[in-house]
Amino acid sequence: MKSFVYYTPTEVVFGPEGEEQVGALVCKHGGSRVLVHFGGQSAVRSGLMEKVCKQLEAVGLKVWMLGGVVPNPRLSMVREGIELVRREGIDFLLAVGGGSVIDSCKAIAYGVPYEGDVWDFFAGKAQVEKALPVGVVLTLPASGSEMSDSCVITREENQDKRGYSTPFGRCRFAVMNPERSFTLPAYQTAAGVTDIMMHTLERYFSREDDMDLTDGIAEALLRSMMKNGLLALEHPQDYRARAQIMWGGSLSHNGLTECGLQRDWSCHKMEHELSGLFDVTHGAGLAAIWPSWARYVYKDHLSRFAQFAVNGMWVEAAASDLEAVALKGIEALEAFFRKMGMPVCMTELLGRKLTDSEIKELAQRCSRDGSITIGSLTVLHREDMENIYAAANR
Repeated sequence: MKSFVYYTPTEVVFGPEGEEQVGALVCKHGGSRVLVHFGGQSAVRSGLMEKVCKQLEAVGLKVWMLGGVVPNPRLSMVREGIELVRREGIDFLLAVGGGSVIDSCKAIAYGVPYEGDVWDFFAGKAQVEKALPVGVVLTLPASGSEMSDSCVITREENQDKRGYSTPFGRCRFAVMNPERSFTLPAYQTAAGVTDIMMHTLERYFSREDDMDLTDGIAEALLRSMMKNGLLALEHPQDYRARAQIMWGGSLSHNGLTECGLQRDWSCHKMEHELSGLFDVTHGAGLAAIWPSWARYVYKDHLSRFAQFAVNGMWVEAAASDLEAVALKGIEALEAFFRKMGMPVCMTELLGRKLTDSEIKELAQRCSRDGSITIGSLTVLHREDMENIYAAANR
C-alpha cells in the first residue's frame, strides 16, 4: 500500500434544485464578473443557459458568454478565452457542459495570469502558480473533470493532445443535475460510461494489491456503471440510473479510487494520440484500445486480472486456473463495451484499419519519439505501444 494524500476541495451540489444556487455559489467563491463557457446549442435549446444567466444576473453579477467548445477541446478556443477574460477584467469562469467545456475553462484559468503561452503547461515547460477560479454546471457525465485536478487540450497545428494536472485544476464547485443528461444521445451516454469505467480501471490495475477498501470501492463503481449504463440506454429518463452515472463520473476521477495504489494511465495516453490524430470520441477510443492492452499485459499480473474478473465482472471460474479467469474477465468487459455500442478495435472505431505508418506514428507520438515510457503496471516502451496498436488493428 502506497502512502497518499487525498485532496478534494470541490463543493458538490447534487440534484435538480442545485441549479437555483448557481449565482449564490459564484458569489460565495469570489466572482463578480463571470465568463459563461459552453459548447454547442444544446444548453441553449434546453433553456439551461437562460436559467443560469438569470441566476447570475439576479445576484448582480456581470456576465459574458463564450460558446463553441468542441470535443477534444482546442487550444485556439483557449487562447480566445484568455484574450476575452483579460480584456474584460473577468474574475470567475463558469463551465456549462461536459468535460471538454470544463477542460477548456481550466486552461483559460491557467493562461490568464501567465505571461507566456498557455501551451507551456501542457508541453512541460512551466507549472501553474496561480489561476482564476472555475465553477461547473455539469450536463454530461464522463470525464470527471468537475472534481479532478486534470485537463486535456488539443493543439490543432500538429494534432497534439496533452494532459496537465495541478491542484489549481480543482473546481470551486460543481452543480450536478442528473435530469440534464436525459436527452444525451445513446452514443454519448455509452462513451461517457466507458470513460468513467476507464478512469477507475487505470487506477485499479496497480502493482499495489493490498488496499482492499479502495479495490472494493472501485469494483462497486464498475458494477454500478455497467448496470446503470444499460438502464440509461433502455430508459433515458430514468433519474436513478442517470444519477448513479453522474456521481460515478465524479468519484472515478477525484482520486478516491487510487488511494493507496499506483495509477497506470497507459490506455489514456495511447488513446490521446488516437483522438489527437483522428478526432474520435474519447470513450470510444478507450474501448478500442483497452482489450488489446489487457491481453498484452495480463500474463504478468494474473492475480490482479483474476480479481478484476471475479469482483468486477461477475466471472465464475475455478481459482486454480487464474489465466482462464483473467481472460474471461477481459472478454466480459469487451462484451459489455459491444453491448453498449462501443467499438473494441480500430475497424469498429475508424471504419478501417490503421496503416503501418499510422501505427508507427501513433507509437512515436505516444513515446515522444522513444524518449519516454508509459504505464506503471507494465512499463511500455515504443515497441510495446506499436504492438498494442497493431493488436487493436482488426
